[in-house]
Amino acid sequence: MKKAIFAILLLSAAAPAIAQQSLPVDKRVDKLEKEMKAVQRKVFPGGAQQYFEPEIKPQVVPATPAGSPADSVVTDLTRRVDALEKALAQLTGQVEQNSYNLRKLEDQFAKMKGDADYRLNVLEGKTPPAPAGAAAGGNLPYVVPPPPKGAAGGAAAAPAPAAPAPAATLSGDPGKDAYMAGYDLWMQKKYPDAIAALKAMYAKYPKNKYASYARNLAGRAYLDNGQYNDAIREFFENTKIEDGERAPHSYVFMAEALMKRKPPLFDKACQAYDVLQAKYPDKVSGPLAEMVAKGRADAKCK
Repeated sequence: MKKAIFAILLLSAAAPAIAQQSLPVDKRVDKLEKEMKAVQRKVFPGGAQQYFEPEIKPQVVPATPAGSPADSVVTDLTRRVDALEKALAQLTGQVEQNSYNLRKLEDQFAKMKGDADYRLNVLEGKTPPAPAGAAAGGNLPYVVPPPPKGAAGGAAAAPAPAAPAPAATLSGDPGKDAYMAGYDLWMQKKYPDAIAALKAMYAKYPKNKYASYARNLAGRAYLDNGQYNDAIREFFENTKIEDGERAPHSYVFMAEALMKRKPPLFDKACQAYDVLQAKYPDKVSGPLAEMVAKGRADAKCK
């Protein structure tokens, strides 16, 4: 009997371990049961085909109460829907934030484009079209109230005083002498007379070096006399003489007039300073640079 059992065990051990491991678990269990039955038949030949009670029994799984699977599915679906709603809310918030950022970028781009067009118009000597209400000076500095109309358009303006004839030519340059005559009147604070003399000078000698001086000083006479819109117009016209000696100064005084008019236009003053520093970076030095720094501080430019 012992020899038979030993022979059976040797026979079962001869199967390759790799082959056993490659089988599924259920097939391996079936195989073991068959082998145990074979051993029992040898140990108890002709017996009652009884089995030994196994020491390790399979764990009994309790029956799932009715309704539990459905409850589990509903709970899982609820959790997943909550997660989807949370993700959707986050996505919606991100889309709204992106839309807001896009609007800000569009506004900044429109502002930059407007500033660029404005500066190009100034650099090219162009006057932007005047919107409604331009007669009130609302879009100064580069569109200013037109001069008073004559009889056909309303009350006529008071005639400008005649420009006094300059004294005998002293320098050999009649243009310079005409400018100096207007300068003397300005120093005497005879502003209307100075304006008339200076306008007569640059009208008669437009190509003279001192034409830029005369137009700038005419603007200063308007400024000193409290005629801010006229001063702005005069300074702007002088900036069109791009190589003029006093073109940079006209930007500075134009900004000052913009801040003194009622209501003041601080943003336009800042733009005048910006154009000046972009167009004449090498000339903004010394006293002129100090005037620019003070003016920018007064206008609270960025």
